Amino acid sequence: MSRGRRGSRVSALEGGGEEEAPQAAAAVASVPWAAPQRPEAAAEQVLLRGIFEIGRSSCDMVLSERALRWRPIQPERPAGDSKYDLLCKEELIELKDIFSVKLKRRYFASGNGTLLGITLFICLKKEQNKLKDSTLDLINLSEDHCNIWFRQFKKILAGFSNRPKSLKIFLNPQSHKKEAKQIYYEKVEPLLKIAGIKTDVTITEYEGHALSLLKECELQGFDGVVCVGGDGSASEVAHALLLRAQQSAGLETDCILSPARAQLPLGVIPAGSTNVLAHSLHGIPHVVTATLHIIMGHIQPVDVCTFSTTGKLLRFGFSAMFGFGGRTLALAEKHRWMSPTQRRDFAVIKALAKLKPEDCEISFLPFNSSPDLQERRAQGSPKSDCNAQWQRIQGQFLNVSIMAIPCLCSVAPRGLAPDTRLNNGSMALIIARNTSRQEFIKHLKRYASVKNQFNFPFVETYTVEEVKVYPRNKTSAYSLEEEDQPHETASENSFPWNVDGDLMEVTSEVHVKLHPRLINLYGESMEEMNDSKVTCNCL
Repeated sequence: MSRGRRGSRVSALEGGGEEEAPQAAAAVASVPWAAPQRPEAAAEQVLLRGIFEIGRSSCDMVLSERALRWRPIQPERPAGDSKYDLLCKEELIELKDIFSVKLKRRYFASGNGTLLGITLFICLKKEQNKLKDSTLDLINLSEDHCNIWFRQFKKILAGFSNRPKSLKIFLNPQSHKKEAKQIYYEKVEPLLKIAGIKTDVTITEYEGHALSLLKECELQGFDGVVCVGGDGSASEVAHALLLRAQQSAGLETDCILSPARAQLPLGVIPAGSTNVLAHSLHGIPHVVTATLHIIMGHIQPVDVCTFSTTGKLLRFGFSAMFGFGGRTLALAEKHRWMSPTQRRDFAVIKALAKLKPEDCEISFLPFNSSPDLQERRAQGSPKSDCNAQWQRIQGQFLNVSIMAIPCLCSVAPRGLAPDTRLNNGSMALIIARNTSRQEFIKHLKRYASVKNQFNFPFVETYTVEEVKVYPRNKTSAYSLEEEDQPHETASENSFPWNVDGDLMEVTSEVHVKLHPRLINLYGESMEEMNDSKVTCNCL
């Protein structure tokens, strides 16, 4: 795509179109195309046609219902000039890729501005699922001409009703290296301002702050909620939105058989250490990509799990680990004075040094892929699995993973659950039985490669809809791991769970149940990840 001359994004632009142009249309020169239009282009209704300068070339511009097309205006073809066709090649931008339009002016010290033309702000799709913002300057010094085109572009953009106009932002300043505020104000906010999106920013002060605010705050004027932080912050906001939906629907939160869907979509701006949710959603943990998906109004329904014990709801979430994964997080939480990288490495090494299995029983309901049943579930109908057969396994387990999303991250480029999708109505149950420390480390290291992480005799994988984990020993191995630090004792008889990067301590069995497409996240359906060589130094 041709690029126009680029100026300052904001200082040289005038947004809002306060000056109304006269109704009389400016005279626009009409220049025939250098080559016949494509049949689909010719079939579209032409809204406007005129001349703008792009770069240093005058171009014949045609605005249709779907796209903006242009060709450089060239003299008649010189004899023997083989480059003529290349120079006159048609280029286009699809209107759905434009997210803002501004009048471009040159301002002087006196405060007066000279109109230069129109600037289009465009969302470009790059390789590896990355999105990038770009600009295209359409230069024309006629006020009347530019205002006619400007108003038409504004009318077209207003027709994209799925794009948010107002967002509630929750920003966790403690995420990762405390960079969330810098990420938001330097990378996210400027794009939201260009797109004309109003924002209300709340900086959270403690764990659970967003949850308490979302229970009470007024959301009627917002089109979506955005979280700037890590997995724990995003999970907390998603949990709060779903709890709010249950309250609005008049459902008891102690025991939810068929939860209500979240009423507003959630945007996740990655600013944490692992960013599993954002990585799984967008394919990469890229701030600009996540922001542009929000601006463009891309909506992706996502499956959510309920975690409950003895009939009482503990929380909503997307993934969980019990055993090694839970104990590692519990150790990391006890050493938050360390830097995020040091804390993670320390916790992994210590958990491996004191690797112990949990004695437990696991019951699960295998995934039923019947199209009729899946359709009823997608519509929120209660399940009718009276004849479903629960399966049971028991023994000594080093780690149990239950994941409704692929859980992509830097240490697992294909995902901790690579065969799971965001909304296929099933969860991955991955069990690592007791084995030697050496073999378990080999299994962990395989996640950094592109395949075969489950190709071990002690690893079992299942596709399930529900899981129940019953610890059979009265005291978790976790409660003995900090015995050398008496001032930091674990809760007695509690078992640590890692739920979306948050520590959840439970004293009894946990029931995990999948609920299809329970929340909408800002993002697009991701293509199958291509196998690529990835190096990892995590272990």
